[in-house]
Amino acid sequence: MNKQGNTYTFLYSMILVVVVAALLSIVSLSLQPRQDENRQNEKRQNILSAIHISSSAENSAELFNKYIKEQFILNAKGEKTNGKAFNIDIAKEYKKAADQRELPVFVANVDGATKYILPIYGAGLWGPIWGYISLDDNKTTIYGTFFDHSGETPGLGAEITTPKFNEQFKSKEIFSGERLTSIRIVKGGNASGSNEVDAISGGTITSKGVEAMLKNYLTYYEPFLKQR
Repeated sequence: MNKQGNTYTFLYSMILVVVVAALLSIVSLSLQPRQDENRQNEKRQNILSAIHISSSAENSAELFNKYIKEQFILNAKGEKTNGKAFNIDIAKEYKKAADQRELPVFVANVDGATKYILPIYGAGLWGPIWGYISLDDNKTTIYGTFFDHSGETPGLGAEITTPKFNEQFKSKEIFSGERLTSIRIVKGGNASGSNEVDAISGGTITSKGVEAMLKNYLTYYEPFLKQR
């Protein structure tokens, strides 16, 4: 075959593409278990953060098993269904109709006290935001929060990940009597009362995204939260 001809060049390029694609597939498959493990470790770390437990990738599984004593899935009526809460992809559930979503619950024991951890998901300024909220055993008082994002502006909306923003939520109330009030996020440093926190300066839209995310997901969990 004429190595200077177009046919040779075409065949050589096609074979090269196939070989490279095959090599990339092999590498991807070989790395898949490690990638899955990393995602699971990160998820455990995030859940633990909502109950103020610091962890690393190396000890997240051990600490998760130590503190998380139970996990289950709820339907829209607040009824338990079959399945493991940890396996639920909250981003996929977010795309479903509200009455079709599976709602994970993690039950932790922290210093002898029961805490309920609920995943939450919503929209910020530039993309998705998500996190976990933990409640005391009365299911009305916030014990801790963890928030994260995919593309909020550093120094502005991305501040939802900081301890300064998250610490404001501790001990806030999500109910007023039997009425679910969730949490209001107000700008200008004007937060007052048992269900308000201060917005991030310059990150009002992301802050309001957190407020909407909390309101929506706590509404979904309301039948469970009212069970005494």
